[in-house]
Amino acid sequence: MTIVFWILAALTVAGGLAAVTLRNTVHCALAVTAAFAGLALLFLQLDAQFAGFAQILVYIGAVAILVVFAILLTRGSETAEHGVFSRTWLAGLVIAAAVFAVLGWAVLRSADTLSPEAAAPAVAVKDIGNALVTRYVLPLEIVALLLTAAMVGAVIVAMHEKGDTK
Repeated sequence: MTIVFWILAALTVAGGLAAVTLRNTVHCALAVTAAFAGLALLFLQLDAQFAGFAQILVYIGAVAILVVFAILLTRGSETAEHGVFSRTWLAGLVIAAAVFAVLGWAVLRSADTLSPEAAAPAVAVKDIGNALVTRYVLPLEIVALLLTAAMVGAVIVAMHEKGDTK
């Protein structure tokens, strides 16, 4: 394991822990974005270019930014009066540790079933991109429409709340 892996792993884990322990929802969304970025960089380090770039485009570029904008549009800018951390930070930490333990157990258990002579698939990112814009263009457009509808819905909810406060 290289030092780069440990730095990226620390970034990912710190982002995940911050997401479950912080009280402010904007800070939680930004912490999730940091965890997504760490995962994308880990994928790129493992030579899984498509998974890494998809993580960057879909999760960081669309989902995380959409969550931040939805939070900013629908909630006021109230500050936390009881501190930075949520009251249920310990429960979140226990649940995160349990999920980590189950995932670690599954990975260690599945390592025995992998055969070392299995060849890696020879699919390039360019081939996947061509398939997305030819064969799978309809699911790609549906995802784009869903993300757009979510953003428009957040704007409508924010405008409706401001109109009722007169």
